[in-house]
Amino acid sequence: MEQAFMEQGTTVDKGENARLASFVGAIAIADLVKTTLGPKGMDKILQRVSEQDQSVSVTNDGATILRSINIDNAAAKVLVDIAKVQDDEVGDGTTTVAVLCGELLREAEKLVAQRIHPQTISAGWRIARQCAREALEASAVDNGADETKFRDDLFRIARTTLSSKLLTHQKDYFANLAVDAVMRLKGSPNLDHIQVLKKAGGQLRDSYLEDGFLLDKSIGVGQPHRVENAKILIANTSMDTDKIKIYGSRVRVDSMQKVAEIEEAEKEKMRAKCGKIVAHGCNVFINRQLIYNLPESIFAEKGIMAIEHADFDGVERLAAVTGGEVVSTFDRPDLVTLGECKVIEEVMIGEDKVIRLGGCKSGEACTIVLRGASSHVLDEAERSLHDALCILQATVKEPRSVYGGGCTEILMASSIDRRVDETPGKKALAMSAFARALRELPAIVADNGGYDSAELVTQLRAAHAAGNTTFGLDMYNGTIGDMQELGVMESYKSKLAALLSASEAAEMILRCDDIIKAAPRQREPMY
Repeated sequence: MEQAFMEQGTTVDKGENARLASFVGAIAIADLVKTTLGPKGMDKILQRVSEQDQSVSVTNDGATILRSINIDNAAAKVLVDIAKVQDDEVGDGTTTVAVLCGELLREAEKLVAQRIHPQTISAGWRIARQCAREALEASAVDNGADETKFRDDLFRIARTTLSSKLLTHQKDYFANLAVDAVMRLKGSPNLDHIQVLKKAGGQLRDSYLEDGFLLDKSIGVGQPHRVENAKILIANTSMDTDKIKIYGSRVRVDSMQKVAEIEEAEKEKMRAKCGKIVAHGCNVFINRQLIYNLPESIFAEKGIMAIEHADFDGVERLAAVTGGEVVSTFDRPDLVTLGECKVIEEVMIGEDKVIRLGGCKSGEACTIVLRGASSHVLDEAERSLHDALCILQATVKEPRSVYGGGCTEILMASSIDRRVDETPGKKALAMSAFARALRELPAIVADNGGYDSAELVTQLRAAHAAGNTTFGLDMYNGTIGDMQELGVMESYKSKLAALLSASEAAEMILRCDDIIKAAPRQREPMY
């Protein structure tokens, strides 16, 4: 009926058709990333198909996979968004949040088929979510007051995060790297102080944590290659002769002498600019833009180390770790704060030379140098390490941790099942469905490892019923085990964010009964 009053190009899907389209789209996205879940999850090859870019990347990071695919279904886009938010907020759990949302909608589809109203399902889910949250809080362990125990917790959380990534075979080594880097920040929320530098060659095990900041640039010709007690002027300015920046403009002269005079005037202007820079009392000059031959030779005469073309991120990070400011004008040296570090020198990494800034004013600064066989390996290693650094940073802010391996999911599901017995009406059916969706997560992890998921999950439920509430899946032996002894821990903040985001997104999709696709307003042709 509405179609008669709408403009051409607008379509409306109503009722069951709309709900089915939403369920199918969201479940399809969840199924896409489902096989990457857990320590035995598989990877995906992402290949671009545009003419200009046909690059290939190999990953099992849920957010990276979902970000790279074009989606037309509205509900599927909601799943992609919650995975992105999980990645930005916590850094890990992106696959978990998408899969849990998909499983909730799969259960909702069955309930809707039994003629249970979506609002009743939503009400039951809200009770179940609160119950699960209380169970999660009760099971959380907080060792934030004891530095030694807290460091052990961070190490275990990093191992758990890396066990499902490319770095799983060296997870102890990289977990130590990540914990050392995050502990250097001393509670600072700024991960920019941890730089990750990728250098092809060698093997992953050759990666190491460098105390200081590494800049993958070269020092100017004839300039000192080692400076101690460096005073660093960080700039974003043009070190080229001034050009007339009007397209098509020309300068006409009547003799070669006038050309020489113009060139000399340009050089004099650059000498004056270099003189102002030298007047700041710096012995190292780092510029975001290029430094041409004349200013380079001037700096060499003055014994100043000049580094050009430090990209924008590099300049911003340099300013943060050296305590300096990025400047563009040089008329007031008294208002400029110079960066400081104890030594700047050239070091070799494999076949390449890089510049090392040691003893930076901000003592938290460090660089993780990643080595690997190819660019694909290095890219995936960087993504894996970034997830570990983010989850550790989130744990420093919220020091509580929970046991992994499906332990908390079974714990939350058991708590909901107990509440179901006390809840009258159809809401109890929705709560049972919520518990089933939570139990699907350890089942999927077991399936991905090639184990009998039904057998393992029922054993796990029995163990929890018997009071062994720290038991979870031991994916390396295909059995259940005590997660406390195995050291499988996850961040409380990550689990809580995944639970709340997935359930709220599923509830939002469930409550929709129409999908309206509106064509954009056509512009009137201009004559």
